[in-house]
Amino acid sequence: MANLSRDTLRETVIDAILAVAPEADIDALPHGRPWREALEIDSFDFLNILVDLEKRLGVSVPESDYHELATLEGLLDYLEKRLAA
Repeated sequence: MANLSRDTLRETVIDAILAVAPEADIDALPHGRPWREALEIDSFDFLNILVDLEKRLGVSVPESDYHELATLEGLLDYLEKRLAA
């Protein structure tokens, strides 16, 4: 999975979010704004999204790294870095 393009990775993340929160309006997500707040994702749903991403990408995110996932771009950056390792 290390060869995913940024667009494919974004689609995978969006699919994981929508699998847990199908009512989430991804198109209305302002750039740079915390995505959990903007999409009203609670901590339980957040964890379910991370579990889904782990299944899809094989990347687990330790709790100590959650701060890096605040924005959608931060989440994508984090996953790209982990997939490249």
